[in-house]
Amino acid sequence: MRHALPSLYCALAAIQWGAAAAQDLATTLPVTNVPGHYDNAVGTSDAASAGTIEKALLQSRPALRPAEVLEFVPGMIVTQHSGDGKANQYFLRGFNLDHGTDFATRVDGVPVNMPTHAHGQGYTDLNFLIPELVDRIDYRKGPYFASDGDFASAGSADIRYSLALPQPLGQITFGERGYRRALLAGSTTLSTGQTVLAAIEGQQQNGPWTVPEGLRKLNGLVKLSDGTARRGWSATLQGYDAKWRSTDQVPLRAVESGQIGRFDAIDPTDGGKTSRYSLSGEWHDRGPEGDTAFSVYAMRYGLSLFSNFTYFLDDPVNGDQFEQRDRRTVLGGAASRGWRHTLAGAPSRTEVGVQLRQDRIDLDLYPTVAQVRTGVTREDRVRQTSVGVYVQNNTEWLPWLRTVAGLRGDAYRFDVASALAENSGRTRADHASPKLSVVLGPWAETEFFVNAGGGFHSNDARGTTTRVDPKSGLPVDPVPGLVGTRGWELGVRTEWIPGLQSSLALWTLKAKSELVYVGDAGTTEPNRPSSRRGVEWNNRWIPVPWLLVDADLAWTHARFSDPAPDVGDRIPGAVERVASIAVTARDLAGWSASLQWRFLGARPLIENNTVRARSTLLTNLRLSRKLTPNVDLTLDVFNLLNRKVNDIEYYYASRLAGEVASVDDVHQHPGEPRTVRATVQIRF
Repeated sequence: MRHALPSLYCALAAIQWGAAAAQDLATTLPVTNVPGHYDNAVGTSDAASAGTIEKALLQSRPALRPAEVLEFVPGMIVTQHSGDGKANQYFLRGFNLDHGTDFATRVDGVPVNMPTHAHGQGYTDLNFLIPELVDRIDYRKGPYFASDGDFASAGSADIRYSLALPQPLGQITFGERGYRRALLAGSTTLSTGQTVLAAIEGQQQNGPWTVPEGLRKLNGLVKLSDGTARRGWSATLQGYDAKWRSTDQVPLRAVESGQIGRFDAIDPTDGGKTSRYSLSGEWHDRGPEGDTAFSVYAMRYGLSLFSNFTYFLDDPVNGDQFEQRDRRTVLGGAASRGWRHTLAGAPSRTEVGVQLRQDRIDLDLYPTVAQVRTGVTREDRVRQTSVGVYVQNNTEWLPWLRTVAGLRGDAYRFDVASALAENSGRTRADHASPKLSVVLGPWAETEFFVNAGGGFHSNDARGTTTRVDPKSGLPVDPVPGLVGTRGWELGVRTEWIPGLQSSLALWTLKAKSELVYVGDAGTTEPNRPSSRRGVEWNNRWIPVPWLLVDADLAWTHARFSDPAPDVGDRIPGAVERVASIAVTARDLAGWSASLQWRFLGARPLIENNTVRARSTLLTNLRLSRKLTPNVDLTLDVFNLLNRKVNDIEYYYASRLAGEVASVDDVHQHPGEPRTVRATVQIRF
């Protein structure tokens, strides 16, 4: 932290300098507007912590990995603790969300979170995303919205692809350490009037790791659409395959003793492969009297993940590597109908909706040596079915008073067939979630929000029927299928100062059971009830039309809410402070640039707070030059100052070869050193 603060002061000073320079340059350089960065103006949302990020902003900053588009959600941090083919690690509102728990993500209406996943509950792998095709991201925080169900307690994001591109484009990117990426995308209108959008992407890289990552990724999309934003339809076919070698987290003691380097691996045979194929469609009709929407999707997904987090703790001879295998078919859909009417003489809109999903999952866990199976820990066949129904009413009682009231009901059925008969069974769970928002204003370009609501997250279906630990053979208690959450928020959004959008939110969220990442098991497990509260302050400032300054700051207080003096009340991985500050200039005599500072604060690693992860501060730079009207050259520099930071830190017991007993230690995965990538884009 002592190194981070001076850098933050430098960042603030740079912004002040940039503002002054902007005033001087405005009279000498050509001025071009920067439209479409945000749709967060007064009157556009039902909470201070909700909004929309537009395509122009998404294209202005660099992203080391596809999932980092979610870092445009204020307060969100995206990292990685393993190979780049694996789902990322997410942090938001004092949650170490692991690979997606308690944050719901959808791409073109198709859920990305995987319940009852082999590696982690709510597993959110966004590596199939093609950032250049993203049209916008609609984000919401807190359990205040009736259309959001499982995993949405901390927030949710709807990532929407474009229906068409202005021009076909080709991209090729070269970077350090074997990074290569090629993208070809374009759209056309058929003689029958429909629009076809198609894209194909290939990528390979080795990373800074002593064991080359060897990531190989192939990704493609075809989208057919017809109609308009008022009435129309679209159908999308996507396919994604990847394989890689992993350098997982390593113990601090091995690095400090010189036994290994920062980028070395303890088990060089870790790695994985994954695939995702989906077909989805949607139809909508938005008329003056009401709205109707319908969507369906089908997905085939697979993952084989080989990990070794404890090295030789359980098996001093062969090591502790294990394979987590997930094969599933996902079928689902949603329908909604909204109509406009009056309520007690006030203009009103009511919407009802239903959401269906079934996951047919084959889940296996095997001990392995160098990715060769040596036994069976557990094999399960799971059928998980969920139905969510909601109703929501939005009424404008007065020109300065609006309410949004909703009620959501969810029902789940878990059917587990385990190789161990004692762990088989069928269970059910249901949950009701009331919602209420009050919007006051606007007055002087300022509006106020009061939001409250209940939500939930599902637990792994296997946990609802497991009575015997398949590894130890000891008896265990089943866990509830659904765990309730509840929260409230006070917020304000203002545009009172010309050129500045600013929002402030004070929030609280309570959960009946915290899902905590367990490092030595490589998964998430239900834990004690928790309580979080925090403050978020987000700012968008355009001092002159070609300059945008973003400043997002968040503070969080997170604790387990039941007393346990001998253990402690801190939640491992709960980040206390997050900051992101960016300065973006566009189209100045053919040049554009963006400089971003990203701060991830210190956090406890164990309940008594005696071991803490260090804070990190990264600086990223994007510099673009328009060579011709149809050719752009972009230079991205990640970790510009080449800081030695860690993407993730855990604290648990492990044993290295030659050690006679287990050792409790910090286990870390380093962030990548300074990384340079150059991209040439051609529009046809």
